[in-house]
Amino acid sequence: MDYHHQQQHHQQQHYDGGENDYRQQEDDWDRDLLLDPAWEKQQRKTFTAWCNSHLRKAGTQIENIEEDFRDGLKLMLLLEVISGERLAKPERGKMRVHKISNVNKALSFITSKGVKLVSIGAEEIVDGNAKMTLGMIWTIILRFAIQDISVEETSAKEGLLLWCQRKTAPYKNVNIQNFHISWKDGLGFCALIHRHRPELIDYGKLRKDDPMTNLNTAFDVAEKYLDIPKMLDAEDIVGTARPDEKAIMTYVSSFYHAFSGAQKAETAANRICKVLAVNQENEQLMEDYEKLASDLLEWIRRTIPWLENRAPENTMQAMQQKLEDFRDYRRLHKPPKVQEKCQLEINFNTLQTKLRLSNRPAFMPSEGKMVSDISNAWGGLEGAEKGYEEWLLNEIRRLERLDHLAEKFRQKAAIHEAWTDGKEEMLQQKDFETATLSEIKALLKKHEAFESDLAAHQDRVEQIAAIAQELNELEYYDSPSVNARCQRICDQWDLLGVLTQKRSESLQRTEKLLETIDQLYLEFAKRAAPFNNWMEGAMEDLQDTFIVHTIEEIQGLSTAHEQFKATLPEADKERLSILGIQNEIAKIVQTYHVNMAGTNPYTTIDPQEINTKWEKVRQLVPQRDQALIEEHARQQNNERLRRQFANQANIIGPWIQTKMEEIGRISIEMHGTLEDQLTHLRQYEKSIVNYKPKIDQLEGDHQQIQEALIFDNKHTNYTMEHIRVGWEQLLTTIARTINEIENQILTRDAKGISQDQMNEFRASFNHFDRKRTGMMDAEDFRACLISMGYNMGEAEFARIMSIVDPNRLGVVTFQAFIDFMSRETADTDTADQVMASFKVLAGDKNYILADELRRELPPDQAEYCIARMSPYTGPDAVPGALDYMSFSTALYGESDL
Repeated sequence: MDYHHQQQHHQQQHYDGGENDYRQQEDDWDRDLLLDPAWEKQQRKTFTAWCNSHLRKAGTQIENIEEDFRDGLKLMLLLEVISGERLAKPERGKMRVHKISNVNKALSFITSKGVKLVSIGAEEIVDGNAKMTLGMIWTIILRFAIQDISVEETSAKEGLLLWCQRKTAPYKNVNIQNFHISWKDGLGFCALIHRHRPELIDYGKLRKDDPMTNLNTAFDVAEKYLDIPKMLDAEDIVGTARPDEKAIMTYVSSFYHAFSGAQKAETAANRICKVLAVNQENEQLMEDYEKLASDLLEWIRRTIPWLENRAPENTMQAMQQKLEDFRDYRRLHKPPKVQEKCQLEINFNTLQTKLRLSNRPAFMPSEGKMVSDISNAWGGLEGAEKGYEEWLLNEIRRLERLDHLAEKFRQKAAIHEAWTDGKEEMLQQKDFETATLSEIKALLKKHEAFESDLAAHQDRVEQIAAIAQELNELEYYDSPSVNARCQRICDQWDLLGVLTQKRSESLQRTEKLLETIDQLYLEFAKRAAPFNNWMEGAMEDLQDTFIVHTIEEIQGLSTAHEQFKATLPEADKERLSILGIQNEIAKIVQTYHVNMAGTNPYTTIDPQEINTKWEKVRQLVPQRDQALIEEHARQQNNERLRRQFANQANIIGPWIQTKMEEIGRISIEMHGTLEDQLTHLRQYEKSIVNYKPKIDQLEGDHQQIQEALIFDNKHTNYTMEHIRVGWEQLLTTIARTINEIENQILTRDAKGISQDQMNEFRASFNHFDRKRTGMMDAEDFRACLISMGYNMGEAEFARIMSIVDPNRLGVVTFQAFIDFMSRETADTDTADQVMASFKVLAGDKNYILADELRRELPPDQAEYCIARMSPYTGPDAVPGALDYMSFSTALYGESDL
């Protein structure tokens, strides 16, 4: 009976503090009692029955509560029975002073238990004061029957009320809000009995409008089966508007103490709730992993065909747009997917760790959604990505070359077509038929000059054909029009050859008829033609477009241009010499009055044309100078961009490699606690993230290089792709390492492993990790176990290896090693423990009913069990019986649900 003693200090504080207001209410109720005889009657009856329920244990009882406690003897005996303690020896005399002494001893004992008695003295009790006697008994009931009740951090009256509300919550027609009118219909008492002993009352037959039957049923059943004496009559409650609260609280507290053993079932229910909550959380994590894996694989599936599409574009602008789309993919679309992939691996590792810590089987994702499957798909994505970027750059180079060749073809073709314009008509003239001898000779010489000119243009025709052939080989999109134009030029060239041959033969036939020819015109024609051809070639070369990629190439062009300029003085002398011939002809004509019709019969080139073309050449030279200077400046800027990128890349590349090596060392070394290592790694991660602006700056330099169409860089071996891959690997590695340390902390805390044990595990692991790879092979692991005192044969070692290396990779990671060691030393919930808990809820039956689950478990977890439990088929089965044994086993993966 001494179950109240340990709460003495707490109760002292409660009575001295927060209970003062409550006691003030009690005094108010006592004053009201004088005005309500019905309440006094109920208290007399209830308190008398309550006292007798304890006094009968000492073989006595009382009949009149204010008379039988007057001598203090039964009062002291009552306190000894309910406290389990011995009071001071009572006085056996019959005198008033002896009675007062005994009552004072009882009151002193009550006070010693932390109860503050207000206006209650021994004289009033000895004199038989009914009000004081009832107040004293109510104080005793509060202290020893109600004050120690504790439900969910509430105690005494509030705790008892909360207990009643919790137990009657499933009963829709019961609403307990107080200890007076909430009990008038009797359903509250019946619900308490039915909740704990449903076989005693047929609750479904009770009616809210029949309180007398309900109350009598509850009081009779409680007295007969629960050993709770009948403290009130049904008429006492029904006949008053507001039943006495003290009487109801006293009566209800007896039900609480009678059913206190039901707390074992609540404990068992809590254990099941805990296990089910773990299962529900793990199932949600599995669903989240499956969805994230599916989304990532779908994105990879949609992205790879785009990267594998090698359909070329016809224009440089279209290919530049493709390159810009690829840049957006690398900068905007892929990085979030890299983070999702990393997060997926972290979630998978965390889920597996939680499953191990809760003694559950490892999670096996759906087919094709393993971490390795995602890594393989990611590898395919990166392979397609690398090939795609290389193809884009090659296509841009090809289109650049094609644009240059096409422009060169058009220029040469235009020059040639301009030269051939009218040549067919000229070769087909019949002017020699009516010409004089001198005219014939002139026509003949003119034709010879034309043949010389024709031969000089043979090289240009061959160049045009070669360029057209190269455009075909490079698959130029407008090859049909190029081929058609080239064919027209070649056909016309063949026709010119035929026509030239025919005219030559005609002139030769009439040559014998012609004797004289003006040698000066002939000499002018012969010298003017090549000089004119040279000027045309010079103009063509000076206007020719060029494409270079290095300073050396532009310097080569500049050198060639300087060499060309060095020949200009000699060419000018030749020009003056040719013009001198014309001057000499004019002088002869003027001197000898020769009628030459004012034109040179041997050539169409005149001095004005020579001077005009010469001026054109002189104008083109400085333009060519300016173009070379601008290209030289562009190449210098390109070289600056190369060096700028190389300087940063040569710093960032080694920095990333160094950080990777440092993280590798941290993951296998022991420096401080796991929290210290985690803090160190997070600081490392912060320093790495803070380095991101330099990566972004390098990306900007790389974009400038690509926009400048720079395709090589001799100043560094690092490409932007190397830096990107290294940076992504560094971020992934630090995130994985942090996740490993967090999982180690989870394992340590869940298994109760001390820091010294964790350090010892790490020291043993590092000692036998002879290759310093962060993993032990099978032989190293065997040696480690032997060093730790394990004595095992091949079969036992094979069993251990199947635990630490379920994938049969032949290696043991540190996480697997810690899981094994913690499993060897820690205790966790087992299937047998859960099965025993279900058996408590089932009342020691081999099966459990759905109503029992709904009564003891929260609704969502009760329905979770009902949905997954198979029907019980044993010999003692009843309709609706559920098999909790196989369900408990399945929770730990030992059989299928």
